[in-house]
Amino acid sequence: MTSTKDHVDFLYKYHQIQPIHTQLTKATQSCDHDTIPMSFIPKREMSEAVSNEQNLDQLPPSYMYSMIFKDIVLEIDDDYAKSINALVIYCRQQKIPEIQINSLQSTYHQKSPVWWYSKSMFLHSMLNRALRLLDMEKMIKLGFFIRSLHLQLKQLHQEQSSNFQQAFTVYRGQELSQQDFQNLCNSKGGLLSFNNFLSTSKEKEVAIDFVNDSPHESTENVSVIFIMTIDQSKLSTSNTPFAMIDKHSAVPSEQEILFTMHIVFRAVEIKQMAENSRLWEAHLTITDENDPQLSTLTDRIKQEINDEGWHRMGKLMLKVGHFDQAEELYNELLKNASTDSDRANIYYMLGILKDQQGKYPEAAKFNKKSLEIDGKLLPEDDTSVASTYRNIGSVYKNMGEYSKALEYFKKTIKIQEKSLSPTDPALATSYNDIGLLYSIMSEYSKALEYGEKSHKINEKALPPIHPHLAISYNNIGEVYDNMGEYSKALEYFKKSNKIWEISLPSNHPDLAISYNNIGATYDNMGEYSKALEFYEKSNKTWEISLPSNHPNLVTSYNNIGAVYDNMGEYSKALEFYEKSLKIEE
Repeated sequence: MTSTKDHVDFLYKYHQIQPIHTQLTKATQSCDHDTIPMSFIPKREMSEAVSNEQNLDQLPPSYMYSMIFKDIVLEIDDDYAKSINALVIYCRQQKIPEIQINSLQSTYHQKSPVWWYSKSMFLHSMLNRALRLLDMEKMIKLGFFIRSLHLQLKQLHQEQSSNFQQAFTVYRGQELSQQDFQNLCNSKGGLLSFNNFLSTSKEKEVAIDFVNDSPHESTENVSVIFIMTIDQSKLSTSNTPFAMIDKHSAVPSEQEILFTMHIVFRAVEIKQMAENSRLWEAHLTITDENDPQLSTLTDRIKQEINDEGWHRMGKLMLKVGHFDQAEELYNELLKNASTDSDRANIYYMLGILKDQQGKYPEAAKFNKKSLEIDGKLLPEDDTSVASTYRNIGSVYKNMGEYSKALEYFKKTIKIQEKSLSPTDPALATSYNDIGLLYSIMSEYSKALEYGEKSHKINEKALPPIHPHLAISYNNIGEVYDNMGEYSKALEYFKKSNKIWEISLPSNHPDLAISYNNIGATYDNMGEYSKALEFYEKSNKTWEISLPSNHPNLVTSYNNIGAVYDNMGEYSKALEFYEKSLKIEE
């Protein structure tokens, strides 16, 4: 029989659990709120290594890639029932609580997207994490929800348009890490983008109360009140709708305005609210979407990812280095391909993917399958045939079969010089390929000739931070490196690296190559501590982005081992040599 004391003890413990659960829920919500993906772009003049033009307030590529993802998601008309079922299966794989999954599955259509977004459950945090980390699998699974939430905001904005005729101010309180706060301060006069849906309030006190009540308050964080001036005339509401959601939210609040994902502000002023206060104010204004420098880079990347629907998504995945997800997508597209032309295109993209993964025989197989189909469908001088020739040449180069690589690269050039404009970036890329190959073959005068041809075209045709400019700088640097002119090589490698760091995600394999080249040059100059610094940067990136048995990791571990060897740290050298050997076994 249960005693009265036992019963009282149970009730006491039960009532203790309740506030703990409340605190955990609040902490989770605060964490989601404070970790919204953001991009900081300081206003600064690009150095002469990049451009002689005026200030460029360009967004980082993570924003650009996410923006393209948004475009893709909004243009794809999926079957909502199938999409929800796919999300349910994924959530079970991710060990989401079954009660939440069942609630979503059984009642999704009974509530609005805004209600589900504001509901205290997994959807909000999953979306936030997906967009922050560019987790393509999560982003694809949530694509239907992103689209429906955007469309509801668009509809609500139209219904509420009379409320937004004049410029107005909204507020957002947020805890920033010391690093993000420093990035914010450095962005004064530059751009700040919120890459997820953005929750704000028309009441300043709501924003202040949020940071004052934050469970993350500590000396390691900085509390910031974003004060955002919204000028309707500077927004394309079809792309960036916003609306008051009080009547539609699962947690009604006063004067809440929700913006769609990817809204951009200019940072006007950052200041402390009062002396010795832990609160800072960041005054922001909506950017003009007609900003020519911003639109130039966006348009260029959109041109490069110029397919439709999920094919465009595949190219996006390759851009951000998500090779496994891209392969899964292309294999699924291959199963459902209805024409030979579609199959040729998918084989072509799988060839590129396998080449980037270092699986060269598979890459050659897919490229030749693509070429075989194109040979039946297209004229022999079609630029699509030239592109496949180039890919086959690249694979042979990576396999060390340089004479075959040169044969295919020259086939590429022969078609392109007839079919393309003399300033076409594709022609510059092909000149670069041949220049690099001649460098490997120790024919340095020819290597410089083709490298300079490539660079001249790129300077005329491309924005100053375009990745292809980085490639041509890099290849010229490699020629000088092979000639033993290390100071010149280092100059060009650093020019290349500055562009890569701006134009690629931090875990992209091409950025690792850039770090490796700088490390190798310092190594050749006998500056071993600097060499080690860049080799380790390269290795860290490759370990994240490549399969554990990739040939580049063999090179990377060997390079680090050799530096430690030269520095007399033999135990560390042995450690990295053994890592390299283990992959080769």
